[in-house]
Amino acid sequence: MNDTLLPPPNDRQLDGWPDWSILVVDDEPGMLSFLVKTLAPRCHFVMNASTAEDGAQWLKGHHVDLIILDISLPGKNGVTWLKELREQGYTGEVILITAFADLDTAIEALRAGASDFILKPFRVPQILNAVKQCYERARLKRENFVLRRAVAHAPGQVPGLIGPSAAMQHLRSWIDRVATVDSTVLLQGESGTGKELVARELHARSTRATGPFVPVNCASVSPDLIESELFGHAKGAFTGAARARDGLFHYAQGGTLFLDEVAELPLSIQATLLRAIEDLKIRPVGSEQLVPLNLRVVAATNRRLQDEVAAGRFRKDLYFRLQVVDLALPPLREHKDDIPALVAHFNALLAPTLGVEPLQVSAEEMAFLQQYDWPGNVRELRNLIERSLILGSLNVSALYPGKAPATPQVTDLHTLEKLHIQAVLDSVQGDKTRAAELLGVSRRTLERRVAEWGSA
Repeated sequence: MNDTLLPPPNDRQLDGWPDWSILVVDDEPGMLSFLVKTLAPRCHFVMNASTAEDGAQWLKGHHVDLIILDISLPGKNGVTWLKELREQGYTGEVILITAFADLDTAIEALRAGASDFILKPFRVPQILNAVKQCYERARLKRENFVLRRAVAHAPGQVPGLIGPSAAMQHLRSWIDRVATVDSTVLLQGESGTGKELVARELHARSTRATGPFVPVNCASVSPDLIESELFGHAKGAFTGAARARDGLFHYAQGGTLFLDEVAELPLSIQATLLRAIEDLKIRPVGSEQLVPLNLRVVAATNRRLQDEVAAGRFRKDLYFRLQVVDLALPPLREHKDDIPALVAHFNALLAPTLGVEPLQVSAEEMAFLQQYDWPGNVRELRNLIERSLILGSLNVSALYPGKAPATPQVTDLHTLEKLHIQAVLDSVQGDKTRAAELLGVSRRTLERRVAEWGSA
């Protein structure tokens, strides 16, 4: 390898500067030295080369976020190499520099895919400002992409961590323990149990909370396109790839990638995903670039992956790699004690949004809700409350199409009283003073009743 590719020392990184790797390509030793000394203390890593060919050789085995490229080089010139880079799938930032330029040259450079164009000689503030602008442009591009996906997925959010049951307390305690580590997490549970909510909670409590949270439903992407969707592709990598495109791994850099319904991935993509997680590197489809990863992977499935492995539909090695931490989300029928709290939550959340009065849920209606088995889990309960708010009353009949709900198995006054008091407490979000007023008893009496239930 050409000795111009040896990395310069870089012992520190100044605050406020991007954690970027930069390649500087220029045939003037003085300009190379100037740029390396200027950028090396401020960025993660700075490499230098004197020709486009040397730079291309370096890129075969390394990833850089920014290339500062001279136009006039021995051999292949900068604009020609830039066009080749874009065709090969390089999507990073490129600043072109030159001592001889006119308007036509500048236009050609921008058409070739340059992010900026600077005339020599330039001073330190000029090049630093150009680098900062490239970083800001890349950051905004990623944030806009993530926000567009977040808006598109927002309607499906399911609050699933509401409730005082032992099952929810156990789940919350696991989230507290797991959130701060970087290990991969596998969430297993039926549809509607709140797997994406748990993934978002893990992200929000992690050291990556300021980074992006990028969800992808593996079942909703065509098997023919999923590899490109995840890892990106180079221009011309397949029919219809008119330009290079970054994948979701790229947009999740610094944050969390949430792979929902991971069991739907084809076996061939499972192998690629395993390599990506183990090596922390990806190669976009049709590209020679290896891109390093800095992210956490959280995967989810509504199937039992053990059964999928036994049936030969899921790779055993990928299963073991994903289940470093394995969290099982319980179906709603296993923690029905949380239904009053969930009803109160959805009531308070949806009524203002819909512009209607909150539902008044009787003890008998709450008993009907707790009798039902909720095959659609928390999502089904949320949808019922939303429909009921629109209709103006609890639509219990929707749970029992074609027949009336069975009478709940409540035969004693003590149980009915407990159900009613719980419903009132949930309707005021646990405010015991307000609940006592509504019940017509003293707060001390209410607290005594609640304490009796806790010791029962």
